[in-house]
Amino acid sequence: MGAPLALAAMGGYTSERSGVINIGLEGMMLIAACMTAVVGVPYGAVAGLAAAIASAIALSTLHWLMTQKFSVNHVISGMGINALAAGGSSFVFAIYGDPKHEGGVPQLSVWIFFVIAVISPALLWLYAGRTRGGLRLVAVGADPDKSRLMGLQPLQIRFVALVATGLFCGLAGALLVSYVGVYTNNITAGKGYVALAALVVSGWRPIPALAVCLALGFFTSLQYRFQGTGFLHWIPSQAWQSLPYLLTIIALAGFLGKNRTPAGLGKP
Repeated sequence: MGAPLALAAMGGYTSERSGVINIGLEGMMLIAACMTAVVGVPYGAVAGLAAAIASAIALSTLHWLMTQKFSVNHVISGMGINALAAGGSSFVFAIYGDPKHEGGVPQLSVWIFFVIAVISPALLWLYAGRTRGGLRLVAVGADPDKSRLMGLQPLQIRFVALVATGLFCGLAGALLVSYVGVYTNNITAGKGYVALAALVVSGWRPIPALAVCLALGFFTSLQYRFQGTGFLHWIPSQAWQSLPYLLTIIALAGFLGKNRTPAGLGKP
């Protein structure tokens, strides 16, 4: 339950550490999940994964283009990405997919995704703090004006960061479909927003973000384990389903003011 959140949160990390606000993680995950099913059924699991990553990178690149080239407000651009993905995925799956679920989607081993979800935060932490490219990423996100005076190119650095965002969101969307073997409209169900909230709660740090995502995944799994069973049978299923989102809101309320937001977040 926590692995898709962790992968999406890492996508949010690469974007927001470069200074690009990105609430479009939800849409990138959704379009990736859709393309996993649409392409995976006729051409195989590997092709489905490639299509998922490519489609998420395409939306992420669109977000970069809108915010960096046309100076569109980052939040508005992210909302547009989510709306485009919601409508586009429904249309594409209705035309080219398998709405009746007559055949399952070819699945890759979910352990591949789990390993990537666990290892990537440590690799990103090392990259951001120990490599020239990572230090440039953090510098652009901290102060794009000063980084320009140092000879850096924020547009290029942010483009690479947004491609990485698409890569991680593509993996997250493919995992959602690979885990259950079918695609349904709105399969992400707000997981992109939860992943972004986990990143904010963790103070834009990859390893703590992983811990938050795993904790949210744990509480998500409780609804499948306990709803309608034992002495907790009296608790309605809707209460269990809202538990992860309620905990996210509580965490944001308690930690948002204590975290240090990247100073250049949202600045051109």
